[in-house]
Amino acid sequence: MNRLLTFLCASVVALAMAGGAAAQTLPAPEVNAKHYLVLDLTSNQTLAERDADTPADPASLTKLMSLYVVFTAIHEKKLALDQKMSVSRRAWDERKAGGSLMFIDTTMTPTVDELLHGEIVQSGNDAAVALAEGVAGSVEAFVGMMNRQAQAWGLKNTSFKNATGLTEAGHKSSARDLATIATHIIRDFPEFFKYYALKEYKYNNIKQPNRNLLLWRDPTVDGLKTGYTDAAGYCLIATAQREFPNLGADGKGAGPRRILTVLLNTTSMEARANESQKLLNWGFQAYDDVRLFDDTKPIVTPPIWKGKENVAKLGAAGGLFVSVPKGESGKLQTKVERTDPLIAPLSKGQRVGTIKVTTAGGAPVIDVPLVALEPVEQAGIFGRAWDALRLWIK
Repeated sequence: MNRLLTFLCASVVALAMAGGAAAQTLPAPEVNAKHYLVLDLTSNQTLAERDADTPADPASLTKLMSLYVVFTAIHEKKLALDQKMSVSRRAWDERKAGGSLMFIDTTMTPTVDELLHGEIVQSGNDAAVALAEGVAGSVEAFVGMMNRQAQAWGLKNTSFKNATGLTEAGHKSSARDLATIATHIIRDFPEFFKYYALKEYKYNNIKQPNRNLLLWRDPTVDGLKTGYTDAAGYCLIATAQREFPNLGADGKGAGPRRILTVLLNTTSMEARANESQKLLNWGFQAYDDVRLFDDTKPIVTPPIWKGKENVAKLGAAGGLFVSVPKGESGKLQTKVERTDPLIAPLSKGQRVGTIKVTTAGGAPVIDVPLVALEPVEQAGIFGRAWDALRLWIK
């Protein structure tokens, strides 16, 4: 029978601090918004939040999920970027709804790539409908795909009724759920994520600016999506990437650090830019990212039974970073909980336990999966039989 084995695998990692004195954690700023969340995408830690799980009207932030479904269709070769698309009367009729438009009509045949630019940069509801119909045949079928993706990710506070974000009863999401969708855009489709940094787009001689004002104000900002309706207020999901010094123990440069902010229901276009900038700057200034382990060195190498190898190399997929308050005095403890005994086969990336990072006082910092860094194949029949006997005796 498997049991859970817990042990201290890496005793402590000292944090850098200036002047040898404990520093006060910089408190989160006052934010003029009903809901917000600050997520460090390097460590996957939430740094600050307000009512992040409360369902709210997401306005055009809805288009992040719309576009994720379209990106998936392109990845699966169900659509091609140079494929010409027809514009239905339904897409053309979006101009009557009063939202943002790419300004396409039924006489045009824009390409998929042009529609992507129109939906991402110009937030065109007409482009969103044209792409939805191109992927699924109807907007209703497409919205079903959006909701199934939300369910697959475990988004409990999200329900879509349309592909554009126009106000409709039951159409909702939360700051945390929207952060999850945005994170998948950034990580799963880097080739399309770069579109979100474009400051303007011109189609059919109509040039429109990206409504994300931070693209002009902060060169480290490269996304992501704005939204507005009377019901939702002004909304913005912003992300920035900045270099940060290495605070890890291995002496390597740690590279860029990315922070994502979700801001829902503030009072103006200017306010959503200012408040998002405030949260981004606070996240970078108030916290440091510490690299505890990279993705090539095992954290633990326990024995494995019935395998061609004698030990399994276990660690954190992608390495392990943690966010800690800047200048905080103290130490981090890293503990591992893993299945025991480990029995082959193991596939690369297979989860076998949990890495728990805590402060010296035991306060939790973050939990991440403990996975196999390399595969371990089963031994031959005699090796498996011998290990089975040894396990029985043990």
